[in-house]
Amino acid sequence: MTLLGAERTELMIGTRGSKLALWQSEHIKARLEELTGLPVGLKVIKTTGDKVLDVPLAKVGGKGLFTKEIEVELLTGTVDLAVHSMKDVPTELPDGCVIAATPQRVDPRDVIVAGEGIDLDSLPSGARVGTSSLRRRSQLLALRPDVEIVDVRGNLDTRMRKAETGEVDAVILAAAGITRMGWADRITHYIDPAQMVPAVGQGAIGVEIRADDAFMAEVCERLTDADTLTCVTAERVVMRRLEGGCQVPIGAYCRREGDRLVIDAFVGSLDGTTLLRHRLEGDVAEPVMLGEAMVDRLLDMGATDILAEIRAVGDGGVSELLAT
Repeated sequence: MTLLGAERTELMIGTRGSKLALWQSEHIKARLEELTGLPVGLKVIKTTGDKVLDVPLAKVGGKGLFTKEIEVELLTGTVDLAVHSMKDVPTELPDGCVIAATPQRVDPRDVIVAGEGIDLDSLPSGARVGTSSLRRRSQLLALRPDVEIVDVRGNLDTRMRKAETGEVDAVILAAAGITRMGWADRITHYIDPAQMVPAVGQGAIGVEIRADDAFMAEVCERLTDADTLTCVTAERVVMRRLEGGCQVPIGAYCRREGDRLVIDAFVGSLDGTTLLRHRLEGDVAEPVMLGEAMVDRLLDMGATDILAEIRAVGDGGVSELLAT
């Protein structure tokens, strides 16, 4: 295969240093070496989200907590591409950066890891459930206002062990990361998206490159799964229009069913007392239109008031809530 810029002698991937991030980067590295015949290296870059482990993400505030330091190195040319979990990627990228590839998505569902095989319905009243996600918190409290939410941070294995050793009764995590690490046998329950809408982009990997890098753009075309790109595009429209991030409980999950796209999305209050959820179908060729239609519907249902209340509370109010 002839590629633009084939005079390059190697490629460098910018990545976080967690086991999951390295797994994802190694996966892309193998594909790149197969496609280009070039050696590919990994450069581990510590992000803000990796440095601050004793504070809830919602309290840290800001966007790009797991991406911006890597993007700095991408723009300065010390790395040729960045590999991210798509759910960590803000909808507004730095000038000069683009998401150029989305390989095939894996299981987008949330899961429970617990010392006993329990699901959302069988959690005992007063159970201590670990999560650092406001999206999961809102939906869980809407279903089970009688449980206690405990903020948990750290790498994937650390969070799982908090439940397995009884520090908390259960943790809620993403199926994709656990499965990729080969730990699926530790999952005690898969949560149906009908109960808990996944995060935007959950289960998908994103490859970010410089916008003017024609060589990497051509390579990335060969890495992209069309259905994954279509569905994640619709989801990210919802997040962009609603200005979602770590500080706002928002979820969106789109999938292809035959020749149609189906999307579920929700916006909820921090305490789960108000939850707006809707489902729409649309043309598989029009993911942006579907995402826009979903946002319009959520706004009609009252999302503006919920979002305004959350933003009025501000980071301090969110932190106070998470401390209770």
